[in-house]
Amino acid sequence: MIDNGSMTAAAAPPAFRALVVEDEPALADLVADYLTRDGFEVEIARDGEEAVRRARSLDPDVVVLDLGLPGIDGIEVCRQLRTFSDCYVVMLTARAEEVDKLVGLTVGADDYMTKPFSPRELVARIRAMLRRPRVAMAAPSGGVAPISIGDLTVDIPAREVTLAGEPVALTRTEFDLLAVLAGRPHAVLSRAALLEAVWGGGWGGDEHLVDVHVLHLRQKLGDTAERQQYVRTVRGVGYRIGTGV
Repeated sequence: MIDNGSMTAAAAPPAFRALVVEDEPALADLVADYLTRDGFEVEIARDGEEAVRRARSLDPDVVVLDLGLPGIDGIEVCRQLRTFSDCYVVMLTARAEEVDKLVGLTVGADDYMTKPFSPRELVARIRAMLRRPRVAMAAPSGGVAPISIGDLTVDIPAREVTLAGEPVALTRTEFDLLAVLAGRPHAVLSRAALLEAVWGGGWGGDEHLVDVHVLHLRQKLGDTAERQQYVRTVRGVGYRIGTGV
């Protein structure tokens, strides 16, 4: 006799791990409940110091991170996370000013949501991020050899980037954005096209995210608005990979 329950359990993929960092107990429990019902293993942290400790032990796939935490705030938590983790980070903020979104994303957050928000939409966005293709989406036709652009080398299968022989630490989103651009060297990609390629068709945010991540990517590659060696702006259209000079 076949035990269908055992077969289902054995065949089930491992659950994604989520860390919810929120000092409002009711909201933390609500988000955690939605993620748990969607199959995530969830832990909750109530402040910034606890968040960093739990992230080190849990090694989460995604962190839902409130900006306004007691102790160290969400910005500092995100900075510390990026020293040891490339997990996805969704920043939650009660302040809708553009500066908060910019600052949060330039320390390595992948997305943001402004309170009040729909927990169902939050889970949908997280699922869309976790479904992103990782290698095939940007591999150049004819092979998977590293791509060289001046002093910059992008190894898509290994997910490694070096500049003048030195490794460049990129977040998952920054790497995916660079890989898409480098994998299509003769194309100018609109913000909408980059959202589709990097964030996926199920993502429901705005195109402003692309500009913020391009800004952060340029900072790490030594580019500026005036000297665009590696990521170039095509005004009125979008972005393309540079030539390295």
